[in-house]
Amino acid sequence: MAISNQAPPQILIVDDEEPIRELISQIIKADGYETQTASGVDEALAHMAKKEYSLVISDINMPNKTGIDLLREVFTVDPNIAVLMATAVDDRKVAVNTLELGAYGYIIKPFERNELLINIANALRRRELEIDNRLYSEELEGLVLERTKKLRLADIEIRNSREETIVRLAKAAEFRDNETAQHTLRMGHYCAILATKAGLAKEFCESIRTASPLHDVGKIGIPDTILLKPGALTKEEFDIIKTHSEIGYRILSGSDSELLNLGASIAYTHHEKVDGTGYPQGLAGEDIPIEGRIAAICDVFDALTSDRVYKAAMSTEKAIHILREGRGNHFDPKLHDFFIDCLDEILVLKAKFVDG
Repeated sequence: MAISNQAPPQILIVDDEEPIRELISQIIKADGYETQTASGVDEALAHMAKKEYSLVISDINMPNKTGIDLLREVFTVDPNIAVLMATAVDDRKVAVNTLELGAYGYIIKPFERNELLINIANALRRRELEIDNRLYSEELEGLVLERTKKLRLADIEIRNSREETIVRLAKAAEFRDNETAQHTLRMGHYCAILATKAGLAKEFCESIRTASPLHDVGKIGIPDTILLKPGALTKEEFDIIKTHSEIGYRILSGSDSELLNLGASIAYTHHEKVDGTGYPQGLAGEDIPIEGRIAAICDVFDALTSDRVYKAAMSTEKAIHILREGRGNHFDPKLHDFFIDCLDEILVLKAKFVDG
């Protein structure tokens, strides 16, 4: 029986023979359902366009368009509808075909009253369960998306917090040196551009942009009398200056943060040279990590083209000439060439983050 305290399910009966339509309708109405009849597929679809039905009971063998044709179209009109197929021909292949197309059942005429009502009840129950499952799945998917969004926002917040820590560490080094915040910003962007040009992973390019401003954080440990000396340094003073690479490494290394560890590597290796004459370890070629080789080129270019207490900025042309002279001895030749290739982009950023 249909549930009396709810609106009765609406059932659409489709059959080209009026007596059969009326017979099915009478049986169904007597059990508390509401019905509408249609003599063919087009009329049935027209009814469905105007009203929502819970179930369609359709004959298969009808002139013009068959019940199979209706079955192929009905779910595009209402994906939640249940369909029972009725036929006088007991054909297993046809039955299987209708089930594959989405029918909820296949009943043979003439059928008993109870058989029809049981099939209707089962189809409606299955429809209700499928709708509930779909709604549950959609709700669950919504919860997953919402939690994923929250996790993504939390990850962004953590990354922003780490980036802020790095920016503040870099600023601490600026207060000890004659360099400006714009230098550290330029350094980050130059390194990211070069890493991208070299074909490195997007995540690495973003990480090197964030971490490379820490390249000189070790200058915190260098005495002011040496760090801010306007004239030429003695050999002993330069030896002390060179220790900033190791000091920076000691400050940043051993962290749980991948960004700080990347910054440690950059601080430690950005003064190495590919011919092995750099410091502090005298590494050569690809023994120098890629982040150190990238930072070496970017740092030298920015130093050459920026004012310092001990020198004035030189022209881009002269700086590029010096970079070319260092190709293959100071600088990784491939990375050097990539840097030259993206020079226009570098100069745009240099103008954007000009020293105040």
